[in-house]
Amino acid sequence: MRDEIKKELAKIVGPDRATDAPEHLVTYSFDAYTEEHLPEIVLFPVTTEEVSAIMKVAYREDVPVTPRGGGSNLAGESIPIRGGIVVCLTKMDKILAIDTGSLTATVQPGVVNLDLQKAVEKLGFMYPPDPASWAVATMGGTVATNAGGPRTLKYGVTKDYLLGLTVVLANGDVLKTGGRTLKNVTGYNLTTLLCGSEGTLGIITEIIVRLVPRPLASRTVRADFVKLEDCSDAVSAILAGGIIPASLELMDQFTVRAVEKSFNLGLPVDVEGILLIQVDGGPETLEREVKQIEAVLKEKHAVNIVSAADAAEADRLWLARRSAGTALMRIKPNIVTEDVTVPVSNLTAMIRKVVEICERNGISVGVFAHAGDGNLHPCMVFDRRDEEEYQRVLKACDELVPEALALGGTLSGEHGIGLAKAPFMPLAMDSVALRVMHGIKDYFDPKGILNPGKFV
Repeated sequence: MRDEIKKELAKIVGPDRATDAPEHLVTYSFDAYTEEHLPEIVLFPVTTEEVSAIMKVAYREDVPVTPRGGGSNLAGESIPIRGGIVVCLTKMDKILAIDTGSLTATVQPGVVNLDLQKAVEKLGFMYPPDPASWAVATMGGTVATNAGGPRTLKYGVTKDYLLGLTVVLANGDVLKTGGRTLKNVTGYNLTTLLCGSEGTLGIITEIIVRLVPRPLASRTVRADFVKLEDCSDAVSAILAGGIIPASLELMDQFTVRAVEKSFNLGLPVDVEGILLIQVDGGPETLEREVKQIEAVLKEKHAVNIVSAADAAEADRLWLARRSAGTALMRIKPNIVTEDVTVPVSNLTAMIRKVVEICERNGISVGVFAHAGDGNLHPCMVFDRRDEEEYQRVLKACDELVPEALALGGTLSGEHGIGLAKAPFMPLAMDSVALRVMHGIKDYFDPKGILNPGKFV
């Protein structure tokens, strides 16, 4: 990029919100995936108008632009693989409005997910999408990747709460979609189209989401299983019994041992799997559902069932699940968190296949899963400095995807495609679907400057 272009871009946001210092460029060359690539300049806009002005320059000069939030994405969506500009949106971090009368909140893309959760909970409401990285994940990033989380089973993913967007297109035009109404069937649903587009169609600068009343109460139960098959059988039996928990999470033995070694939470290290189940709603309903769940767990041979007596004990039980990634990272310096989804009835088969593939490739792996919706996260631990080991990790990833598809699954349940899954798109989508997607990309971004090198 020519120096005069850099100066023009820096002038848009001001010198204190633009940098091309090498040490800063390195900071924005990677995210939570394993690849790295340097941008040429990083800009920190604070308004839609600034983002629009940046894109007009980029469009005129054919410069690649990669939008970025907290950088917690796991599939490489925010790696500037072709250099150019990184537009970091973390300074657009204002909650613009919370309208409890209309059940909506309007936020800028840099608002951290957990901060919005806390703000609406004080008012008696809930924003359900809760990715594991909620303490750092920004709202713009969760919309761009259509993020989910443990509460997906009952409440759905980000797109289910998205009402409207303000988006800057490749040429700098500003597009507004949807609005603050809970019902809106006017024309094509551009809001849903942009959700999950991973910055390839536009840069999100404002977000309107739907809120729901906060449940009156919740209960958490942990169940331990000697056999993994009994663990997943219990998941299917709970759902078949007509109970939809808010969260239904599974951890395998490798993960449980890693968590216990790191945090000493009193977890059983001799069982093949444990389930964490949270139900929420009215107190009377909860009591009945917990009894039903406990009966199912006993029938499916749970060797130990722990029901949290209060919120503090429930938090302690959930600490185990939320600490799983951290605990696995302590084994080796690097981790690839895979993301595939299979029908719930094939959950155990997929976990067994994951372990077999990783053992064959000499890779250590822990598996935790949003078991209620069949979304698995095999976590392969390795040392990136060992190139031979890293190549074995990539080989194992290559082998996982076809197995998931063969079991009726899909490429990604919530992490997105990015760099990690892009090569597998032809396996998951037919030629007609891919042609339509490329046509959409060409219309929104005719010069191909928005987050190039990703899945489309």
